[in-house]
Amino acid sequence: MGDPVAETEDEIRNWALEYSRSKGWILSPDEKHNNAVIKGLARNSEKYGERYCPCRVRSGDKEKDKAIICPCEYHVHELEQAGHCTCNFFYDPEFLS
Repeated sequence: MGDPVAETEDEIRNWALEYSRSKGWILSPDEKHNNAVIKGLARNSEKYGERYCPCRVRSGDKEKDKAIICPCEYHVHELEQAGHCTCNFFYDPEFLS
């Protein structure tokens, strides 16, 4: 039987790759950074039951914290403005050109 955290990390990685491709984006070219974000998402998922953004502070209010479930409600605007989300996880490939 496999490690449940590792399986969760694999699920999150697969989801993130699929999601970013569906939007025409990519994940950060820094694989070490991606691994850290994915570990944070997996840890939050296991601890709190949701993939809360590891770059943002949870308030503890489930209703308020819905806004920071990855992909958070801010990421599209951040990509439009800066070429990447606050976590530096999702990137617009044109930003890296």
